[in-house]
Amino acid sequence: MEDKRDTYLQKGKRRILVEYLRDSVGITDEAVLHAINTVPRHLFIESIFEDYAYEDRAFPIASGQTISHPSTVAEQTELLQIAPGDKILEIGTGCGYQTAVLMTLKAKVYTIERQKELYDFSKKMFKKLRLFPLFQSFGDGFEGLPSFAPFDKIIVTCGAEVLPKPLLRQLNIGGKLVIPIAQGSEHILYRFTKIEEDRFEREEFGLYKFVPMLKDTN
Repeated sequence: MEDKRDTYLQKGKRRILVEYLRDSVGITDEAVLHAINTVPRHLFIESIFEDYAYEDRAFPIASGQTISHPSTVAEQTELLQIAPGDKILEIGTGCGYQTAVLMTLKAKVYTIERQKELYDFSKKMFKKLRLFPLFQSFGDGFEGLPSFAPFDKIIVTCGAEVLPKPLLRQLNIGGKLVIPIAQGSEHILYRFTKIEEDRFEREEFGLYKFVPMLKDTN
């Protein structure tokens, strides 16, 4: 994952970010921290924001969307409890940063994006960084990818108004879904673990702000 724009300065800023995530945010999964330290976040955002890419901030990207805070990416990823080889469905490829983190963790990633501009951008970025999801789709993620199910893990990177039941059905037994669901103007981050075919454990992990999860495609 080499790029001439990934300078020693940017790599140094990533190391500082990782220490912040470990010491101030409380991320303990060293594999997740290594992935954050590896993926050049500044390449996924507009060049005018590059100097601030490793601050814990969200930035605007194409189609009125945002790239999530690094802390949110790290927290959602840690909640998935990824093992190498896990089959993961990502709803909302966005610019591809979260996807790149998942692939750096050696997950088998299937990813969906409903905004054509972002789908095209992320596809180009993956090729540039030599990171290749097993399947990348332009389409509506609300229904998941039933033809590729079941999945070990599912991550939703946008805020849902309600829990999309098709995603729960596409989990393996023991599988986990990490998803933000609307609570007023904010979102509660949930983790659902599939105990049996019709039984799930639900955990809450605090309030966040996400762009909305929308149906259909542009």
